[in-house]
Amino acid sequence: MLSSPPHHAFLCSVPSPAATHRRRAAVDRLGLAGRNRGGGGNVEFDADEEQLSPPRVAGAGSTAGVISSPSNPFVKHCVKLRQSSSYRRSCGMAVVVGLTPIRETDRRGGSEEGPLINSLLLLDVPEASSSASPVLLGELGINGGSGDSSSAGARVVRVSSMVMKKLTGLQSTDSTEAVAVMKIPSSFHDVGGRPREAAGCSSWFSSPPRRLLVLDGIQDPGNIGTLLRSAMAFRWDGVFLLPGCCDPFNEKALRAARGASFQLPIISGDWVHLEVLKTEFRMKMLAAHPEDINANYRGKVSHTLSQELADSLAEDPLCLVLGSEGQGLSQEAMHGSDLVNIPMAGNFESLNVSVAGGIFMFTLQTQYWGNL
Repeated sequence: MLSSPPHHAFLCSVPSPAATHRRRAAVDRLGLAGRNRGGGGNVEFDADEEQLSPPRVAGAGSTAGVISSPSNPFVKHCVKLRQSSSYRRSCGMAVVVGLTPIRETDRRGGSEEGPLINSLLLLDVPEASSSASPVLLGELGINGGSGDSSSAGARVVRVSSMVMKKLTGLQSTDSTEAVAVMKIPSSFHDVGGRPREAAGCSSWFSSPPRRLLVLDGIQDPGNIGTLLRSAMAFRWDGVFLLPGCCDPFNEKALRAARGASFQLPIISGDWVHLEVLKTEFRMKMLAAHPEDINANYRGKVSHTLSQELADSLAEDPLCLVLGSEGQGLSQEAMHGSDLVNIPMAGNFESLNVSVAGGIFMFTLQTQYWGNL
């Protein structure tokens, strides 16, 4: 049980649904409305029934200071968003680091649910020494004044070099001038541990999925992000994350995904949810596996990926399961799927999972394009 925090504390644990609603409402305003008490622009908190009140910054049209202390509550909140998966999901927010990732994410995300950017933190440097920030603000449609609110609802906060290092976890700010706090999109569905949520699987997609990538215990964030990016590029309909997978809103995964995490339907669930989804949409299950089958699975055949195989599957809705490089496929995947392998020359046993996934997704989707 959490004890009552001090006046300036900011806590965010996994709450009840009602508490989550109140907390997200507060986080939506976090650091971006109200008063600035000076002293370098440091933002202050007031305790309320959730032990949480949004820090307050000077409103539009006023002159706000620069957040200069790494101990600032809003800075601590952003750092925790970057570092903690459970905190991100509790708050419904993620942190995107760097000008290019922010541009790509904003360009790919946002839609009927509104703008993705909740707040934008910019390195406080003389305008003459940096043209990147004004250009970024123009592209995003955000006013440049510290504490200002754009028509899109985002706020701009200026921070010192020391704070930017804390926010990004990097030793240098030479190549990092911006950090964005973004709303996790409604296309992400975290249904793990709630079997009844499987009944609503049709609402996870805008139309019945024909090609679904299933990731089985893949922990490397770079691989997760690259696979999401490839799934988007090859027009797969979504990604299903089984237990043990890295959070797709991990900062390294976001960087590798190049905005795909905010546009592609992503479901985080378990085999119960996947089985319901598979039955609902009458999907055939394939699993990537080397040609050499373990003795425990004698009788199973690993088919070789080819254009002929892809053509034979062109009319079938497919789930493609990829396992981790270290552990391979889970027993559920091995028993419940038809196995398929990539033919390779030389003495290599396998490929990097993101490379193999790209080959599978391209090959299995090519013929499907012709039927659209």
